Amino acid sequence: MAPAQKAGAAKPAGAVPESVLKKRKRDEDWAAKKAAAATDAKKKAKANRQEIFKRAEKYVKEYRSQEADLIRLRREAKAKNGFYVEPEGKFAFVVRIRGINDMHPKSRKILQLLRLRQINMGVFIKINKATMNMLRRVEPYITWGTPNLKTVKELIYKRGYGKVNKDRIPLTDNSIIEKALGQYGIICIEDLIHEIHSAGPAFKQASNFLWPFKLSAAKGGLAKKRLHYIEGGQAGNREDYINNLVKAMN
Repeated sequence: MAPAQKAGAAKPAGAVPESVLKKRKRDEDWAAKKAAAATDAKKKAKANRQEIFKRAEKYVKEYRSQEADLIRLRREAKAKNGFYVEPEGKFAFVVRIRGINDMHPKSRKILQLLRLRQINMGVFIKINKATMNMLRRVEPYITWGTPNLKTVKELIYKRGYGKVNKDRIPLTDNSIIEKALGQYGIICIEDLIHEIHSAGPAFKQASNFLWPFKLSAAKGGLAKKRLHYIEGGQAGNREDYINNLVKAMN
């Protein structure tokens, strides 16, 4: 007897299994989507570069206008034999200068709220009644003042890190800033600097995005940390002299 034929027709020679075809189609779809995403990203990056350039030009004009107004007001006051008193700063840069020895638990908690957990750490904060009360409470452990534009730029460019998913990420690309703060109109590092320096409406979000700055020990050290700045020490409000300290620690 002839051997019984197997059920079903035999596969033709060289046929590709269905699973391989599915995998091949899936890979092609992924490659097409990846290429489309890369093209869209390239177009968006080009448009962003143009927008960032325009914003940078606008900020430069704004800073120059503010400087010119300040010089004009000073000259007018001098011509009238008077003095021009500049408005108080809207924000401050706070640096921790002492450890936890003999610290009250409430003061320790305030330093934690300010994100100043280590010596030589610094943060930007907005000046209002609540923050002023906090600063006065922990004044023996910190020094602070209103930095100028140059100091803000140097801090962010040289020591700036962003907080992304609770990770400390270097600000090497504007896309990092845009993903975190794009909803507030901040898409590049110049936007971030402007928002901090002008104490804009999204200052809180911008400041919280910036990881606390880890500064170096001041050149020559800090003498008389326990005394207030106006008594020849280091603690408390040093107004625009904060620029000199940051320069020594940056």
